[in-house]
Amino acid sequence: MSKTMKGDKSRVRFTVPGMGSDHCAGIVKTSLKRLKGMGDVRTNIAAHRVEAHYDPEVLDLEEMKTAIEKAGYDVAQISTLDNDDYGQDVAIEEAYLSQAAKRLWIAGIPTTLIMLLMVPHMFWQPIPGYLAIIAVLAFPVVFLFGGAATHKSSWRSLTNRTFNMDVLISLGSVPPYLIGLVGFFYTMTSFIEMAATIMTFHLLGRYLEAKAKGRASQAIRKLVTMGAKTARVERDGKESEVPVKELKPGDIMAIRPGDKIPTDGEVVDGESHLDESIATGESVPVYKSKGDTVIGATINKEGRLRVKVTKVGGDTFLSQVIKLVEQAQGSRVPIQEFADRMTGRFVPIVLLVALVSFIVWLLAADTLRPVLEWGAGFLPWVDPDASNLVLAILSAVAVLVIACPCALGLATPTALMVGSGIGAERGILIRSGEAIQTFKDIQVMVLDKTGTITRGQPKLTEVVTAKGVTEQELLHWAAAVENASEHPIARAIVEGAVERNVSSAEVTDFRSTGARGVSGWVDGAFVLIGNRRLLDEENVGALKDFDSELDKLEGLGRTAVLVAVDGSACGIVAVADTIKQESLSAIRGMHELGLHVVMITGDNERAARAVANEVGIDEVQAGVLPAGKVDAVRKLQEKYGNYVAMVGDGINDAPALKQANVGIAIGAGADVAIEAADVTLVRGELTGVVDAMHLSRATFGKILQNLLWASAYNVAAIPIAAVGLLHPMIGVVAMTASSLSVIGNSLLLKRQFSSPKRKKPRT
Repeated sequence: MSKTMKGDKSRVRFTVPGMGSDHCAGIVKTSLKRLKGMGDVRTNIAAHRVEAHYDPEVLDLEEMKTAIEKAGYDVAQISTLDNDDYGQDVAIEEAYLSQAAKRLWIAGIPTTLIMLLMVPHMFWQPIPGYLAIIAVLAFPVVFLFGGAATHKSSWRSLTNRTFNMDVLISLGSVPPYLIGLVGFFYTMTSFIEMAATIMTFHLLGRYLEAKAKGRASQAIRKLVTMGAKTARVERDGKESEVPVKELKPGDIMAIRPGDKIPTDGEVVDGESHLDESIATGESVPVYKSKGDTVIGATINKEGRLRVKVTKVGGDTFLSQVIKLVEQAQGSRVPIQEFADRMTGRFVPIVLLVALVSFIVWLLAADTLRPVLEWGAGFLPWVDPDASNLVLAILSAVAVLVIACPCALGLATPTALMVGSGIGAERGILIRSGEAIQTFKDIQVMVLDKTGTITRGQPKLTEVVTAKGVTEQELLHWAAAVENASEHPIARAIVEGAVERNVSSAEVTDFRSTGARGVSGWVDGAFVLIGNRRLLDEENVGALKDFDSELDKLEGLGRTAVLVAVDGSACGIVAVADTIKQESLSAIRGMHELGLHVVMITGDNERAARAVANEVGIDEVQAGVLPAGKVDAVRKLQEKYGNYVAMVGDGINDAPALKQANVGIAIGAGADVAIEAADVTLVRGELTGVVDAMHLSRATFGKILQNLLWASAYNVAAIPIAAVGLLHPMIGVVAMTASSLSVIGNSLLLKRQFSSPKRKKPRT
């Protein structure tokens, strides 16, 4: 493989279908880290991926592939990180599941025949040539089609000085089969049935785990299949259908009713309603017209649209969501470090316990037989009269097969898979497992005001008129003059007049005095609009009549401007950045979660207090500049400990989002804020914060339950197996059931969040 220039750093991604738990991932990672020239290595169990930074001058891809294979795992695909093909990954996962099913069938049929022969042979009538028959039937199960991949993985692992979980299965199946062959020469108990059964149940467990993990990671699969495959593009005056991969920014797409939007873009012509539920979780269609942005994979409901392509490939919204979900599913929760240390040492310890158990039973079985005699009273498989060798083999094999730390390795990733998948379906993107663990302990929620609590767009709120002047007349004059201005306040007044069906008029001799006001002639009358200082300077009469109303409106946080016609004050027009409809219920939900809610804003104290009083904010910090938000968050951390989260939507919020223990970005906000955040709320609604906190608490709860169950299972099962009370075939069933119970417990998260309206799932 060719080398590149010295010092050049490259990135690569391997798809490793057999890497199914944290223990497996740890072995793969350790094997790669041993290589000279290897940089950062990250594993993603949910996607069966290994992503690595390496120096091509020192190391090539073939060496890395060989290292993974020596660790006991096959590599299905190698690709660059800039060329993600999620569809190919789904195909690989499906092929792996199909292969697991095939191996199970190949092993299951002979093993079933062995069981059908064993029962009459043991209890009714000895079958002539029984040992030879079961030896022939079990051979392909243990050594060929069924067990070959397991033993290959075990051998690679051992020769690479690592111990994966396949080592335990190989030691639990091959020695019993070989010992069973001794029966051709000496009369002794056959262990061949046990060898075949252990391997078959192992393959059954692998198949069920692959299928269950497929269900757990179906959020990724859904997202992958949601995108359109082709697009209708206008080129050279004609409409032609091209693959989505061939789209380029600037292309004009024709979107018919019922079509999926092929990629992110901007409407240049037409109007329609789009179903954006895949992106936001909101089922109500959203109106789109010229100038509006559209998201790839959303569905056009009725109108015909022409859309200009703005983003393609990995830059699209759908691709970014997939990457965020995968990043979350492949991330690590701090508590998992404890489990990793346990599983890293677990297999060698199990091998030692199995060896000690074998030796003790072989040399001192008579001392332990009272335990067997006690157990025989309620455990039908316990035989106190068996020989020392039989008891030694049974106890050692039982320890090997019962002790596989599969359940411990699956505890965290399966819960993360399900939790992040649920979040993605509801428009809540949690970037990392660390955020999930930290989020549950948050005590203080910091909110930006503009664009987070409020809409970020001024709106006409109140109109106060002088005696003899109607609201329609006042708005007619004000809107005519303001229509010539581009100021946000002017736009709010004009839009408010339109909403109230006020007739329009032309303005002449329009003039602007900067931030103080505007003036012009409307229907032969001179109209002046501005603050009190400007109208004072122009000697406008009757200003005192509006002093109390002006103070009242400003006390409510409104931006109020006076309107004068022909030198006399005629009224006040007030605008305000209105509260988002869901802000009140969201903050109420935060209080129910026990959070102290703080608003930090650059607005003045009076405007900030007005908003805070309306929605129920606990603490207000007003007049804080963007650079000061970081210090404000830091001071809250010093006061309350490292339990501070922040919600923001603008570029100026990004540093503070990074400073917070958990940064939450409103999805409708700036890209840089989303990049700086640990959690992104795609729908842009503050209620998503409450939903995200419920989800994080429930997900972490499942992680704890899984770890406790898996740890307790292994701690309790190994001693029982070592003292001879657990038959190996019962042990392998219990081991499989333990792994499946962990996966099943994680999948219960879906039931907790099955109702979209449910706000407080059990945690």
